[in-house]
Amino acid sequence: MKKIILSTIILSMFVVSCQNKESKNSETKKNETSQKEKQIPTALSDYWKFIGEAVNEPGYDVWGSSPIRDDHGNVHLFSARWSSDIPFKKAWRYNSEIAHYVAQKPEGPFKYVETVRKGKNDGKWNAAGFHNPSVKKIDNKYVLIFIANDGSDKHGPSQRIGMLISDAINGPWVEVPNKTKPLLSPPDDDKIWCYNSGLGVNNPGLIKHPNGKYYLYFKAMAGPKGTGAKVSMGVAVSEKLEGPYKIQPEPITTNKTRIEDGYAFMWKNKVCLLTTDNHGILEKGGGLLWVSEDGLKFNSKPLSGFHNYQDFYLKGSFPKEANIRYGGKKVKFERPQLLMNANNEPEYLYCPSGVALDGSDGTNNYVLKYQK
Repeated sequence: MKKIILSTIILSMFVVSCQNKESKNSETKKNETSQKEKQIPTALSDYWKFIGEAVNEPGYDVWGSSPIRDDHGNVHLFSARWSSDIPFKKAWRYNSEIAHYVAQKPEGPFKYVETVRKGKNDGKWNAAGFHNPSVKKIDNKYVLIFIANDGSDKHGPSQRIGMLISDAINGPWVEVPNKTKPLLSPPDDDKIWCYNSGLGVNNPGLIKHPNGKYYLYFKAMAGPKGTGAKVSMGVAVSEKLEGPYKIQPEPITTNKTRIEDGYAFMWKNKVCLLTTDNHGILEKGGGLLWVSEDGLKFNSKPLSGFHNYQDFYLKGSFPKEANIRYGGKKVKFERPQLLMNANNEPEYLYCPSGVALDGSDGTNNYVLKYQK
């Protein structure tokens, strides 16, 4: 009898031990899965809370605000702007300038500080159209990239990418590589995908890659305008921040329809690109999040970056007093730019739109907060 009782006790202890072991293994696997998931970029769209206007400057259309924090916690925006008296489609091409705004908080209110650069109509590569600003702090320098063009009537092919560098957020800013030469132009080699690009090179986004090199992302066309040439995103790579940047032979995304406004950033040890989704790859008028292991080729299936402005955030309609200046009946967010927090997680999203909700005389920039 004692042997039977002893055997039962031993068996019970063995079963309990196995159960505990299985439970621990299950918990370990669960934790490993959780940790793995934390290292994989996920769709952003469902977590953006629409806050409202970030920049509303009477008399100006304001477009594409790029955010950055200074050492005191203030948030600075570098934006494209032009007089709202000039027709929108002409103005961004020829009259756009880069303006600097600042606020004590990411949600504003933002106040104009200065105009950083504008065209001089002098026939040089950057005679007009200072546009698409994007700012980062890299190698302890403030780095501002942008596009400009030579002011010719046939806009598009002459678009080039420039760079300004400063030790301080308020300047002075120095042109790179110099005052007379852009940072990036279309390639001279006809074997490279964007040779003779009908759009020049534009929509720049810059990162310092974990491998120590510098990756400059851009939009271009695979041939001249009017030939049916495809518009894609590409990348140019440099050993040094100041260049020279070498355009890689092939585009970086496999999209069949046009994407643009790429914002490049590192997230969860991956290279990410946030673009618009103008033609409905996932959601027409929304945003796309492209993810890459190496920064040279991005996943063929993008994640959702943000929802359609009008349909989702405004529930399909505008206030009666709204002033729609650009975009027609379906107004969307464009030129997305992110403000990351101290842990390098998305915190705020800044986007321009062709509608002024309050009826003001220019387009405004809007801000959304990431809330998971």
